[in-house]
Amino acid sequence: MNDVLPLCLPELLAQCLLAGDPDNKVALTHALWEAWQQGRVSVDELSPRPGINVPGRPHKPELVSPLQVPRRRLGSTEGRAAMIHAITHIEFNAINLALDAAHRFANMPIEYYADWLRVAAEEATHFSLLTQHLASLGYRYGDFAAHDGLWEMALKTTHDPLLRMALVPRVLEARGLDATPAITAKLQQIGDTRAVEILAIIERDEIGHVAVGSRWFAYLCAQRGLEPATKFRQLLAEYDIPPPRLPINIEGRRQGGFSEVELAWLSTPVS
Repeated sequence: MNDVLPLCLPELLAQCLLAGDPDNKVALTHALWEAWQQGRVSVDELSPRPGINVPGRPHKPELVSPLQVPRRRLGSTEGRAAMIHAITHIEFNAINLALDAAHRFANMPIEYYADWLRVAAEEATHFSLLTQHLASLGYRYGDFAAHDGLWEMALKTTHDPLLRMALVPRVLEARGLDATPAITAKLQQIGDTRAVEILAIIERDEIGHVAVGSRWFAYLCAQRGLEPATKFRQLLAEYDIPPPRLPINIEGRRQGGFSEVELAWLSTPVS
């Protein structure tokens, strides 16, 4: 990484995004975050940012429709590994999503880039923890089929950072917060204490990631004279985003920057 430190931030981000080998992507992402913290990255916010619509990724897992991802019983080692693999795949995509949020959108405040570089590094840590746990079960990333729904949402929001902040961290990552308690309970029942520990780390960090999305969504709404809760609800309808499955993680979403008004209507059953 030392030989590329003189490059500007978008070039370093592109290098991370285009890395296809997961271990290399993780290493580059951590190195970029470390270099940023040490002030060794030149920031050229006005430089061109050609979008990277197909980030680097390994040949496996095979990507299929969400409906084609096979369901397996959690009680078996294979079933448990399949669940861990699904979360691992989410975290791999989350690395690219965070890197893309920093790479694609120019002329944001410097704090915006610091936030998303930190998020990318934390997602990389989550991915590493999960791949290590998969290995302890006799599996590796790529052994099960997966879907590409997370990156598809990134492609729908390439033209506007306000949309990206609303529909990725405040929808997709917030759904992860909602799902975590039930997944944790299942893993506790089968005695997978290491997976429970990893999920606790992920939940703690993901609350912060949702909060980053909320903070910059509010910032962009303020710039445009928009009321955030009203605009968020409008975007959910405009992009045909279904309501979250109930119950939602009220406290996690609250810490993640959702207002009481938003929490009230998000937790109301649709009649």
